[in-house]
Amino acid sequence: MTAVTPSLPQKRGRGRPRKVVLSRAETNIKWIEEWCRVPDGRRDLIGKPVVLREWQRAAIRTIYDNPHGTRRAILSFGRKNGKTAFAAMLMLLHLCGPEAQVNSQLFSAAQARAQAALLFEAAAKIVRMNPQLDINKDGFISINDTNKVMRCLELGTVYRALSAEVTTAFGLSPSFIVHDELGQVRGPRSPLYQALETATGAQEKPLSIVISTQAPTDGDLLSLLIDDARSGHDPSTVLVLHTAPMECDPFADETIKMANPAYGDFLNAAEVRSMADAARRMPSAEADYRNLILNQRVATQQAFVPVSVWDECAAVPMPLDELEVYGGLDLSAVSDLTALVLIGKHEGIWHVHPTFWLPGHGLREKSQEDRQPYDLWARDGHLITAAGKSVDYEEVALYLREVFNRYKIMQIGFDDWAFAQFQPWLLKAGFGESEITAHFANFRQGSKSMTPALRVLESELKNGRIAHGNHPVLRMCAMNAVTHGNDNARKLVKPHERGRIDGMVALAMAMGVVPTPVGDTIDVDAMIV
Repeated sequence: MTAVTPSLPQKRGRGRPRKVVLSRAETNIKWIEEWCRVPDGRRDLIGKPVVLREWQRAAIRTIYDNPHGTRRAILSFGRKNGKTAFAAMLMLLHLCGPEAQVNSQLFSAAQARAQAALLFEAAAKIVRMNPQLDINKDGFISINDTNKVMRCLELGTVYRALSAEVTTAFGLSPSFIVHDELGQVRGPRSPLYQALETATGAQEKPLSIVISTQAPTDGDLLSLLIDDARSGHDPSTVLVLHTAPMECDPFADETIKMANPAYGDFLNAAEVRSMADAARRMPSAEADYRNLILNQRVATQQAFVPVSVWDECAAVPMPLDELEVYGGLDLSAVSDLTALVLIGKHEGIWHVHPTFWLPGHGLREKSQEDRQPYDLWARDGHLITAAGKSVDYEEVALYLREVFNRYKIMQIGFDDWAFAQFQPWLLKAGFGESEITAHFANFRQGSKSMTPALRVLESELKNGRIAHGNHPVLRMCAMNAVTHGNDNARKLVKPHERGRIDGMVALAMAMGVVPTPVGDTIDVDAMIV
């Protein structure tokens, strides 16, 4: 459409004028900078022609100059990097620019109605700021604010903003989709995402763009899509990911820049630094900061242990042979993780030694299901694989017998829900009734029992008085464990179905059976819920 798409520039020299042949991406970059205006943000930029930054141009090249053709593009970076405005410009490319297809349907999708409206509003501002686009001036784009619909009358293209709150997205035939903040989807499925993605079958070259900060866990939909893109199995899926590695100093400017390409440009550096300083002062704010600013996969629920606190306690633990030893035993259901965590104190430091069991049958499949390398951990000796499809209580009982023979075991905390089935195996392994009574303490996992134990464990972690050696299975449990309730009544819970927290539960129980400074053990029987 000549009224919309600018003509290509020419070079003059000897002879006839020669056209400069631009790539598809360069044509799109030129169109955006000629036709789009800055919709919001810095006051001195609003309303002025867009000048794309090099990282934005690189993203456009990745999408549109892919030699394999792009079916899905995933763009992920920290908040406030102009994500919504950038997505709106890409949408306008397909509504009325060089990418427009006659009579095509375009959609943006978000989980909440308010989020869905943001991209529409950004696109509407861009159109209204350019008289050559706005139909109420000299242009050809009509805007329906009530229904969140935009139309290019000359091409018959139409754009709609949808949210997961709509009753259905079936019956649509999109050629272009923006999935806005897909990282807000918890779990591996989204009905709206599925409905739109499966509706593109009638289109010759559909394009879906996912633009979002990262989801908090590996099992969430966006994480699955990112990991699949990283695998490189589908060359028509491209990934532009700006994220800070977990091992970097989370509060350093260099780390912040890794996830925020607009940092110090149109992203206010002073404001971001203020967020970083707040997260440094208040560990409870660190998870949000890491997920939203550093674009890391960190659960934003109230994590029991911030990752920085856990990593500061990664010293190699000393052997327990000469120490008084306490423990927690979290028995599994049929096919879940069983955890035994032993602790002993030396010169003010608690030295942590965990042991984990999983059924060996189907271990590779469980690794894929939970998105955790159980098979590699088993190979490296961090995980004991029980024969068959369940963890054999007899094997755990025999292991405990060896533990009692080797160490000076004071007390082992356990949850009695499965202890009736486990106790006969202890007797068979050589434990006497009196030994079981003296050294095994009933410790329920409800908030009444867990609250004082978690208070002690949290204090020891924050003060660096724990050495856990960064055992990978225990670390997984620590990263999954979140608290439910408040400081006066809380317990550990997992944020999603596949999140294993058994090791942290066992560690909390071990702390809970340690005598208090005045010499009395926590009265767990009086706190059973």
